[in-house]
Amino acid sequence: MATSTITTPDKPAAPRAGAGKLGWLVPAIVTGGLVPAVVLAARAAKGDLGANPIAEAMNQLGLLALVLLVLSLAATPLQIVTGWKWPIRIRKSLGLLGFFYVCAHFLVYALVDKSLALRAIAEDITKRPFILVGFAGFVLLLPLAATSTAKALKRMGFARWKRLHRLAYVVAILGVIHFVMRVKKDVTEPAIYGAVLAGLFLIRIMDWVRERGNKRR
Repeated sequence: MATSTITTPDKPAAPRAGAGKLGWLVPAIVTGGLVPAVVLAARAAKGDLGANPIAEAMNQLGLLALVLLVLSLAATPLQIVTGWKWPIRIRKSLGLLGFFYVCAHFLVYALVDKSLALRAIAEDITKRPFILVGFAGFVLLLPLAATSTAKALKRMGFARWKRLHRLAYVVAILGVIHFVMRVKKDVTEPAIYGAVLAGLFLIRIMDWVRERGNKRR
């Protein structure tokens, strides 16, 4: 997320016989994906977020968002490489969890750090490049989340929906760039995410080339 997804531009798979055998998978993913938010909230309530709790909360939420968005983009490449079907079933959940953490990341910044001072937020976005990049990713995610339902897919038509949801890749790239610009010096961790993302793109490109070759034959 037949269902849609904000994470890949592929058409959602039709229901299969025996699909109920993994009916626990999506609830498990959603529950597990929300656990870090609960833990973070508990730490904040206990004052256990260190000397700069706002920055710590924002960093943790931003990292969780990036991890989940990259995992959602990994669903189709994993299916391509392994032939497994279950990754496609969880990509919508992963994508929406990523969107949830992006929203939480932004809300901590806007409400807690900036006290919803719109002028200060606007100045930050226009004058601090890493915030501009992150905000751009957030804005691009909004239409993807808004069209993540089967009803939206039917209303838009698959071709238009597919073009729109290609933005998921742009969002992930912006997330990595935002991370790199945020850490400034030691870019080892964001570079790892960038390398993983590049690998996922390569698998998709190779699969696209293979399919083109098959069609020409």
